Amino acid sequence: MTVRPRTVLSVLLIALIVGLGFMLVLLAWRVLTWIFIAALLAAALNPAVEQLERRGLGRGLAASAVFLVALLLVSALGFLVIPPVVNQVTDFVNAVPGFVDDLTAGRGPFGWLQERYQIVDRIQDAIERQGVGGILGLSGPALDIVRSVVTAVVGVITVIFLTYFMLLEGPRTISTVLELLPDDVRPRIERVGGEIYRTISGYVTGNLVISLIAGVLATIVLYAVGSEFAIALGLLVAILDLIPLAGATIAAIVVTTVVFIETDWIRAVIVIGFFIAYQQFENHVLQPFVYGRTVQLSPLVVLCAVLIGAQLAGMFGALLAIPVAGSLLAVARELIAYRKEIGARTL
Repeated sequence: MTVRPRTVLSVLLIALIVGLGFMLVLLAWRVLTWIFIAALLAAALNPAVEQLERRGLGRGLAASAVFLVALLLVSALGFLVIPPVVNQVTDFVNAVPGFVDDLTAGRGPFGWLQERYQIVDRIQDAIERQGVGGILGLSGPALDIVRSVVTAVVGVITVIFLTYFMLLEGPRTISTVLELLPDDVRPRIERVGGEIYRTISGYVTGNLVISLIAGVLATIVLYAVGSEFAIALGLLVAILDLIPLAGATIAAIVVTTVVFIETDWIRAVIVIGFFIAYQQFENHVLQPFVYGRTVQLSPLVVLCAVLIGAQLAGMFGALLAIPVAGSLLAVARELIAYRKEIGARTL
């Protein structure tokens, strides 16, 4: 069997192109992440834009109106939530020395850690040997922290503008790209694209609603048990609940621990009981309703997708695992239908 030089060159060229593509993805990973987040937000807002278009507004006016309303709602929510969150976080930070004093003296709910295991003495010895930064894994220079903060701010601003321009120019850009495709391929790409769009839009909207419900209910329960950090902890629950399946469990552990330290074990039991009941409601009612109607994935596939996404890209990967899995499923269904169509033609 002889291999023609042209075949070898073609394989090498393809390998080179694939390698360059991976290098570009790695080099532009942060920007690609911003673009992906903006695309998710635009997909979530686009149904409202289309609704206004059906009522007679032009695309530009409809996109601007929806974007402005969303921006105002987020800003209003920030003005309502951020001040009490800052105050409560400050109060919690100020209360930490008292918790540490109780722990050092063997008092409070975790006093037994000092009495039995001398945990405070061990931490102090470790700090003397490694420093606070070494214990917390924050031994990098302060310049890196400042750079990270600046990058985060730039990322937020970039995502906001990208989302607006995607709402404004998205359909026109997609139509231009589709016109470049062959006539026999275009219908299949349109079907797959439409299904992926419905999957991502429904998932993002539903996940935000579910997280908002979790945060509001948690805040109410925390107020009811007398927590002084109800709003801050409720916001933390809403953010962590964005992570499918595992987020509510992580939030329950963190919040219950804070309530236990802050108050007593009876109120901590009430809080953990709420989280157990709510997680059952979310897992068996809310999430199946959302994911079953939008991404059409079974609970097993959802769990596997979240675990793989978390392993590959951490919290960000877990958050995006379900829409990515739903999109891949849409592509797979279209490929199967295409193969069946080709098979029917050959018979």
